[in-house]
Amino acid sequence: MANSSVPEKTSTNTKTDAFLRFFRAVVIVAVIGWLASTVYSNTINDNSDNPFKLGLDLAGGSHLIYEADVTGIDPLEVPDLMNTLRDVIEKRINIFGVSEPAIYVETSSFVTEEQHQRLVVELPGVTDVSEAVAEIGRTPLLEFKLLDPEALAAQNAVASIGKEIEDEDGAKAVVSNVRTSSTAETLGVGEPYIDTGLTGRYLESARLEFAGSQSGQVANEPIVSLRFTSEGGKLFADITRSHVGEQLAIFLDGEMISSPRINEAITGGTAIISGNFDPAEARALAQNLNFGALPVPIELISTQTIGATLGQEVLDKGVKAGAVGFGLILLFMILWYRLSGLVAGIALMGYVIIMLALFQYIPVTLTAAGLAGFIISLGMAVDANVLVFERMKEELRAGKNSREAAVEGFNRAWGAIRDGNVTSILSAIILFWFGSSLVKGFALVFGIGVVVSMLSALVVTRTLLMALPDVKQGENKIWSFLFGCGLSK
Repeated sequence: MANSSVPEKTSTNTKTDAFLRFFRAVVIVAVIGWLASTVYSNTINDNSDNPFKLGLDLAGGSHLIYEADVTGIDPLEVPDLMNTLRDVIEKRINIFGVSEPAIYVETSSFVTEEQHQRLVVELPGVTDVSEAVAEIGRTPLLEFKLLDPEALAAQNAVASIGKEIEDEDGAKAVVSNVRTSSTAETLGVGEPYIDTGLTGRYLESARLEFAGSQSGQVANEPIVSLRFTSEGGKLFADITRSHVGEQLAIFLDGEMISSPRINEAITGGTAIISGNFDPAEARALAQNLNFGALPVPIELISTQTIGATLGQEVLDKGVKAGAVGFGLILLFMILWYRLSGLVAGIALMGYVIIMLALFQYIPVTLTAAGLAGFIISLGMAVDANVLVFERMKEELRAGKNSREAAVEGFNRAWGAIRDGNVTSILSAIILFWFGSSLVKGFALVFGIGVVVSMLSALVVTRTLLMALPDVKQGENKIWSFLFGCGLSK
């Protein structure tokens, strides 16, 4: 009695294991099918909350690069200033209704000799680059600087010398501005306007007002009233308290528009710009300041326009290349590895669907470089399957049955798969860290693709292979052929 129960228990366990293997395979196929349905639904639905987000090179638009002048600014304050600059430009861009603009700060790598702080502005759908540049150019640069009267007088004296020099014979010679500047430097004449650190980054609001006769300005003169943030108000109070009796010059886009004398500490967090404006000019200035003032000067150094037609052509060719490549890979895997190749094909389709779902839900901005990274990572997924199947083939030839050969195949291939994928991920991290925006797009998609490809091979392929019948080589001609590979029967 005791001996007959053992085979029954073994038979029950075997059935349970077989059911679990089949159940896991069904769950994985069902999840892949559900993801495929979701991705397809998001793709064909124009109002989807999770569409593919295409980069500028695929969607078309304008690409602008501005370089910020951070000379003389504490390096510790530069990141904060650049973030403020990005927010100001983003606010300006949002005004003219560009859908999903991409505005980000790009800092040159620390290995470069000269550090650059750049602001990259990508405007999908905007192909008139002059319009975009003009709109961003309306963002004013507001600065407050203390006036050094001695340095100003010395500079004016040097400048007056440079205008005309009478020689001994009474003839006149004109000295260029460049020459005059060099002369000022040679004479040790300092900069007459001293930075205070108070800029448009501390501005909370601005509005048009008309001066009263008692305020020292011309009655009904249009002026712009400024209100600083709490931090800016404190800084303004400190400046005015420490420099009573001096002049505080107000610069707008590099031009001094007024330099009032500080009579007393101003603690209310407000200031006034008066510059012989007419009402329309003052209103426009107040409006532009409310949209945001630049915290640091910027210079446009690069523009690029990509037409929507060209972007669509690049996208179509990228998708076509991916589809053809994927089809050829599937054909090769099935012809060479037969049933195992078919399993790998299902796993690879799962890999593609998971990647597309990640593109939609993270979301990842797809560029032409990103598509290249996606296609290359597909090769990594195929490579992992090939390594497993080759080890599995060796185990089958050694006389093991198909399931045991599959287990050994995965165990023996794991080291090579791990090392290859880890080095690829490290490469992606390095490219993402040091690369430009274009390289970062490639590195991000490639890195995600490598991780997903490894999971695809180790989870999806393994689970599906384990669900297949356990066959010993030579016992059944059909199954032996299906588990074979290459040109062998």
